[in-house]
Amino acid sequence: MPDAVETLDRLIRTRRTTKLLDPDTPVDPEVVAGLCELATWAPNHRRTEPWRFAVFTGDGRRVLGDTIAEEMVRHDAHEAKVLKTRTKYLRSACVVVIGSIAGPDEVTTAENRDAVAAGVSNLLLGATARGLATLWSSVATPTSPALLDLCGFPEGTFAVGAVYLSHPAGTEPAGRRSAPLIRWID
Repeated sequence: MPDAVETLDRLIRTRRTTKLLDPDTPVDPEVVAGLCELATWAPNHRRTEPWRFAVFTGDGRRVLGDTIAEEMVRHDAHEAKVLKTRTKYLRSACVVVIGSIAGPDEVTTAENRDAVAAGVSNLLLGATARGLATLWSSVATPTSPALLDLCGFPEGTFAVGAVYLSHPAGTEPAGRRSAPLIRWID
């Protein structure tokens, strides 16, 4: 078992968020599907299976950017941000939008979102183990009906993020982490 612990520790410590993404080399759809399935192994307190996935490749990435940008225009977002949104999803070969469905009450909705965020971590670690580059980004309009419709997500879903998934186009330097702030109580 020590080998598994060491491997997991190394994987967690070497995972990087990067903008060094190859937008032109496709990611195998079976790998993407496997990563989405890996995300569903995250802890989920009430077993609500709240995760939803929408995968954008090819021209779908442009449609995603335009859909979000149009919603931003409706909410008077700054023009520069709107313009950036129209093209930013093209910097990766694949973008996975991950949604969290609403629960029957506020607590379950929050637990669902926590489970989906843990699932995103599984997806990112799985991608790293496969030699892929990733960037987890928030979505400017996480509850917009137009975005939810495009993704095929039910009403009330919250887009927890967009994961850019590509082959790497370079190497990111190792990051630093602060020591955890831990309060021990006996």
